Amino acid sequence: MRFEEYFIIFPEGDVQEIPGRLRIGELVDLNGHTLPLPLADNRIIAFKVAGIRIREERNATEHYHRLELVSASELNAYVRH
Repeated sequence: MRFEEYFIIFPEGDVQEIPGRLRIGELVDLNGHTLPLPLADNRIIAFKVAGIRIREERNATEHYHRLELVSASELNAYVRH
C-alpha cells in the first residue's frame, strides 16, 4: 500500500501537514486551506503556493508546498469591490 502525504513549508521553514494537494499560485490560510475568492477584505494572513517538491520513499509519496506570504497590497487584487 502506498501513502500520499501533503505538507506546507512556511517562509520561516516550519513544516505542517495538510489534508490534500495544492496548486501553484493558490491562496491559502495558515492551515493550508484554500481561501474562497473573492476575499471580503485584504486584512487577513494569506500565503501563495510558490513551488511544489515531491519526494518519493519506498511506501510513501510526500508533497511539499512552499509558501510565500502575500502582502495586503497584493491581496487587493483578490478583494471584491
